[in-house]
Amino acid sequence: MPDSRPVRIADGEPRAVVLDIEGTTGSLDHVRDVLFPYARARLAPWLAEHRDTAPWRQILDAVTAHTGTVHDEASALALLEQWADADVKAAPLKALQGLIWSGGYEAGELSGHVYPDVPPALEHWKARGTGRYIYSSGSVAAQRDWFGHTAHGDLRPLLDGYFDLTTAGPKGHANSYRAIAAELGDEPCELLFVSDVGAELDAAADAGWRTVAVRRPDDERAPVPGHDVVASLTPLLSRPRPGIPGTPDPTDTQEDRNHE
Repeated sequence: MPDSRPVRIADGEPRAVVLDIEGTTGSLDHVRDVLFPYARARLAPWLAEHRDTAPWRQILDAVTAHTGTVHDEASALALLEQWADADVKAAPLKALQGLIWSGGYEAGELSGHVYPDVPPALEHWKARGTGRYIYSSGSVAAQRDWFGHTAHGDLRPLLDGYFDLTTAGPKGHANSYRAIAAELGDEPCELLFVSDVGAELDAAADAGWRTVAVRRPDDERAPVPGHDVVASLTPLLSRPRPGIPGTPDPTDTQEDRNHE
């Protein structure tokens, strides 16, 4: 297991922390085993139910823009199903998945999985004035729904914003992280990106960001080379500053005592 002691973030605290979702703040299995199948089974019914509405047209137009070829509902559906089966990070699919999931959250059929160390970490960074953002391949709407419907309650008040494929770009491209830095108005070296995917972390590092990899205890994938690795967000929390009450000291957690 990765070291549970605090990770030293070079050059002081970051101005903002940008977090991935799957495998980082939430369970990868929850996405693959719950959310993806839920949306896959409803692609065709959703298009049929919303035929000729504005959202339906927006999805077809997005497929057309993504492929450079005009598509009707049948051909768009065929592509969307192919992308879903291959887990392609295509913006039109992510947009439609978000719309379908939104209905599932509203009906009480879905919830967003968040690891228990995430809420206190977000609260800690908020108390210290550190920006807190999410960057995921899932649509911004899907991200909001995820964090708005968790076992820990509505976590959206703890977040300052969200980025996705349409607002920032692909997560494996350095220019996406440059775009986020520009949007936040911070130097890349003042920002920290936390993810479980090496290619994303490499891209962020190429853009000048600080990076930390996450490997949760239930994640059996190979380690992420070239980046500090943690098993939770707790080691990323710096010691509380004098005069700031209520901020946790991550060096005094049960996890760390067990480590000793």
